[in-house]
Amino acid sequence: MPTHLVWFRADLRVHDNTALAAACRSPHANVLALFIATPKQWQQHDMAPRQAAYLAAHLNDLQRSLAEKGIPLIYEEVDDFAAQVEKVKQVCEQHDVTDLFYNYQYEYNEQQRDRQLENALETVVCQGFDDSVMLPPGSVMTGSREMYKVFTPFKNAFIKRLKEGLPECVAAPAVRGDAIAKLPELKIDYPQQAFDDALFPASEKAAVAQLRQFCKHGAAEYEARRDFPAVEGTSRLSACLTLGAISPRQCLHRLLAERPDALDGGAGAVWLSELIWREFYRHLMTYHPELCKHRPFIGWTDKVAWQSNDEQLKAWQTGMTGYPIVDAAMRQLNETGWMHNRLRMITASFLVKDLLIDWRVGERYFISQLIDGDLAANNGGWQWAASTGTDAAPYFRIFNPTTQGQKFDAQGEFIRRWLPELANVPAKAIHEPWGWADKQGVTLDYPRPIVDHKQARVATLAAYEAARKA
Repeated sequence: MPTHLVWFRADLRVHDNTALAAACRSPHANVLALFIATPKQWQQHDMAPRQAAYLAAHLNDLQRSLAEKGIPLIYEEVDDFAAQVEKVKQVCEQHDVTDLFYNYQYEYNEQQRDRQLENALETVVCQGFDDSVMLPPGSVMTGSREMYKVFTPFKNAFIKRLKEGLPECVAAPAVRGDAIAKLPELKIDYPQQAFDDALFPASEKAAVAQLRQFCKHGAAEYEARRDFPAVEGTSRLSACLTLGAISPRQCLHRLLAERPDALDGGAGAVWLSELIWREFYRHLMTYHPELCKHRPFIGWTDKVAWQSNDEQLKAWQTGMTGYPIVDAAMRQLNETGWMHNRLRMITASFLVKDLLIDWRVGERYFISQLIDGDLAANNGGWQWAASTGTDAAPYFRIFNPTTQGQKFDAQGEFIRRWLPELANVPAKAIHEPWGWADKQGVTLDYPRPIVDHKQARVATLAAYEAARKA
């Protein structure tokens, strides 16, 4: 009897899991599952303690789901990716594994690890699958067979492919044996921090319910509501997608079930566009591995003379810059492990273009805090804001943090939620509270702006122009 081993990585679900479905296709195979934690590697990659706690919760949920189907989950812990290769070899030998199944990861280190493993497993058949994407990297290319560098043509080509044939979702495997009753609690040896499971449900069933709810009630209003952090206008599914508790194909099919004209620009099209941005950054990473190595996509931007100012960096990290929308956003991140996407753009722009601090410093800080930390999306977002990436905002486009606040949190609802020290400032003054406080003779327990935006803008433009000409 063949033994099939499914190596779970960032795909912690039983529904629409391509590798798991393939491993279970033969009714005669003995199927085992494996997860290998790599705490030292995670530390090198600055994984957020909240994400580690969220991962542990989803892993225990996966163990229960597999156990109900009679599939045992083997849990191992090693230092890093190199040790993972050895551990998979050991498990294969111990259990006489004939076939290994896994879903591809597109980051550079992970791809190198999988190649090493395929070379090391001489007698085991390795089968990898494009599972964390709707369409595999390489399937959406320009006419000259190159990867798109601009999002809109990529999106148009992507939607054209979807209209030619939607990627299928595969069912969860059938029960393969008696349910496994006694399950150990899986504990990961990595610093962990509590997360709000009302905001981030830690089970596959809850993730699917959240997806259904959003597609039914939120997707149509997403375009109108998504930029306003005081309202619940987004899906909050990014954390589930990062760990693979749901798949992008499930998102696509559920959206089209509720909003059939989303592919033609109807209700739900803007949320679909966000899912395609996620694909764009994943596809890009496959073709440009330097993006995994702290390199900018646009080479000359590496010559920008970044400033090193620990005091200003600390003010940004802790939400004490004197710009209310920036500070409220950073406190939301620190408190919940999540930040509204509009605010990610505003805070990133402020760090890079008001403080002239290297975007990589901000990218690293976000990953160290985010419950939905994902290398491709985080890197893509930071390089967009810093004007260093493909299809990024032009370097001379610099967000004004005050007008951004006025536009997207006009009444200061979001700001007051996270900056209680500004609770008594009237709405018309909330974005520049010191002007009001000085006129009223009021002392605020809130810092004055650490930088003058107009002056900072001039200095940033000069720094980018000098780099471009160097």
